[in-house]
Amino acid sequence: MAGEVDDWFARRQPVMAEELQRVREIILEADMRVTETIKWQTPTFVFKGNIVSCNPAKKFVSLLFHQGAAIPGDHPRLEGDTPTARTMRFADLSEIEAGADDLRAVIRAWCTWKDG
Repeated sequence: MAGEVDDWFARRQPVMAEELQRVREIILEADMRVTETIKWQTPTFVFKGNIVSCNPAKKFVSLLFHQGAAIPGDHPRLEGDTPTARTMRFADLSEIEAGADDLRAVIRAWCTWKDG
């Protein structure tokens, strides 16, 4: 389904395309079980359910973890206080690189949880 997401980037040409592409790489490299698709008109990453969707309409990269509150472990970059969703935000490439390990840890925790 990578073609579908590549097509989305080509059509939408989001303002933060480089940053979104880097986040995409980090998520897909974090765990080989993760795949990507377009849902809700945005890139969404899945493994045994929807993990996270990108919000391209911002001046920063905003990631919505659909069931972020339930992901096991301590993930300080996940923000929010709703019963289910959590977000993670990055202002630029340097912030993405600084938070890459945290993002990978969340993705791996999700996959381990869902596969367990």
